[in-house]
Amino acid sequence: MNKLKYIWILAAALGFTACSDDDSSSDDVSEPLPELTAGDANFSTYVSLGNSLTAGFADGALYRISQENSMPNILSGQFSLVGGGNFNQPLTNDNTGGLLINGSQLPGFGPRLVFDGSGPTSITNLNPMAQTTTDIVLNNPTGPFNNMGVPGAKSFHLLAPGYGDLNGLFATPATANPYFVRMASSPTTSVIADAMAQTPTFFSLWIGNNDVLGYALSGGESDTMAENYDPITDQATFDVAYNTLVTTLTSGGSQGVVANIPDVTSIPHFTTVPYNPLSPDNPDFGPQIPTLNTIFGAINQIYDALGQPERAIVFSQSENSPVVIKDESLTDISAQISGALMASPTFPAFIAQFGLPAQAAPLVANLLGNTYGQTRQATAADLFVLPSSNVIGTVNTDYAATLVAQGLPPALAGQFSAEGITKPLDDKWVLIPSEQSEIASATAAFNSTIENAANNAGLAFVDANTLLNQLANGGISSGDYLLTASLVTGGAFSLDGVHPNSRGYALIANEFLKAIDATYGSNFEASGNLVNIGNYNTTYSAGLN
Repeated sequence: MNKLKYIWILAAALGFTACSDDDSSSDDVSEPLPELTAGDANFSTYVSLGNSLTAGFADGALYRISQENSMPNILSGQFSLVGGGNFNQPLTNDNTGGLLINGSQLPGFGPRLVFDGSGPTSITNLNPMAQTTTDIVLNNPTGPFNNMGVPGAKSFHLLAPGYGDLNGLFATPATANPYFVRMASSPTTSVIADAMAQTPTFFSLWIGNNDVLGYALSGGESDTMAENYDPITDQATFDVAYNTLVTTLTSGGSQGVVANIPDVTSIPHFTTVPYNPLSPDNPDFGPQIPTLNTIFGAINQIYDALGQPERAIVFSQSENSPVVIKDESLTDISAQISGALMASPTFPAFIAQFGLPAQAAPLVANLLGNTYGQTRQATAADLFVLPSSNVIGTVNTDYAATLVAQGLPPALAGQFSAEGITKPLDDKWVLIPSEQSEIASATAAFNSTIENAANNAGLAFVDANTLLNQLANGGISSGDYLLTASLVTGGAFSLDGVHPNSRGYALIANEFLKAIDATYGSNFEASGNLVNIGNYNTTYSAGLN
C-alpha cells in the first residue's frame, strides 16, 4: 500500500485551436467599421484595484510575462487608442515567479508551475537553472502603480493601513501582504490610498473572490486551530468594505467598471480530480481489495445495525471505486463502532488474521471506531481540491507513526494509513455538499452587494460569475477558439486551476470592454477593437525564466 499514488493524468495534447469554417468569398463586401471612440469615458489616468485576478497571477505565481498579459494591462492597451495614458505595473524581476525576503525563499511563495507532459510541476523540476530573483526587501520597483492588484487580498484588505508594512509579515496573525510590501508608497499606506493619490479618471475594481476562495481552497476547513483555516468573510464586513471602496473611488467623479465574484466551485481546481480514482487495475491497490472489503465488512455490519447503510465502504474489483472521506456533517458514531467490535465474540479471531494477539482487541477496536466514526465513500457531489491528486493513495507517514506509537506493527500501521483508502481523506482535501452550499450562498450575497453598488454609482458591470460558469458548461467561442474550464486542454485556465492564463485574461478583458461600451458609449466591440485572444499564450515553457 505504501506505493499507492493516484494522480490524475492530463491529456498531453496542447493544441487548443478550434477550427472555424471559412466560407468567405472574394465577392464579399464588408461594411466599413465605425471609427473607435471613447464615448463619455475618460481613460487618461486608469487605475485598477483587486487581487490576484487583477495582478495577472497565473500558474501558482506572479511572474513577469503573466503580469504583462494581465487583464488591466490588456485593457490599458486598448484605452491608449482613445486617450489612455501610461500604465505602470509592479513587475517582478523574472519569469520564474516566487518571492524572496533578504535573499531567502519566502515560505508559501514558490516558483510557477509548468506542464511536464502529464501534469503541473514546479518549473525547477524541469529547469534547474530557473531562479527566483524578486526580493521584497532588496529590489522593490518604483511607483506609483496603475495596477494595484494585490494577490491574496480580500475586500477589507484594500482599506487597511499598514498592509504594506514589512514588519506586519511577522505579526501573528500577519497584518501585511508581501506583494503590497513591494508596491506600497509607505509602510503606513493602504491600497485605496495609493490608488486615490493618482487621481484616477477611470478605474476597474475586481475584488471579493478571496473572501470566499480561501475557505474553498482549504476544503471548507472549519477548525479554527487548523493551519489552513480561512473563513468566509462575514456579510456585514464585506458590505461595508465594498461600498466604502466604491464611494471612495467615485468621490472625485471618476468613472469605472466593476466585476462580481465567479463561482469558485466551477473552476478546474475543484473539478479535475475525480471522486472515484481507485482503479482495480492498479497493481498496488487491486490485489488488496479482498482484504480491504473484509476489514470494512465488519464495520459495514455495524453501519447497518445503526440504520446507516449509506456509510458502507465497499471497493469494486471490476470498476473504479470512490475514495473514503471524513464528512464532518455526519453524526460521530466512533464510540458505537468501538463498543460493537469489542462486544463481538468473533473480533479476536478477526484481528488474528493480521497477526495481532487477542489482547490487542481494545486497541484495534478504538482505532477503527475513531477512524471510521464520521466517514463515508465519496460521491459525484463531492469536489476535491487539485492538490489531493498527489495525496490519494499515498501513505500518511505522520499518521502511520502515530499508530506505531499506539502499538501497531509498522507494516500494519502503513496499511491503515493509505490516504483515501484506509485513512479517510481529511476535510482540507474535499468540499462536501454542505460546504459548497455555504460558498454558493456567500457568493450570491456578495454579488448582490457588488451589483447594487455598481448600479447606484452608475458604473459598468461585468458578470464574471456567468462568464466562468459558461466556461465550465460548454465553453465560450471567441474568434477561432473554444475555451473551456478543463485544466490544460481547455485553454482558459493556468496550471493552478484557479487563475486564468494569458488567453483567459484576454477573454475577460473583452468582457470588460463590452461592459464599458454599454455604460459609457464607447465602441470597442463595434469598431473591431476587442483584443484577439489568439495573440495570447495558454502556457509558457520552463525555458522562459
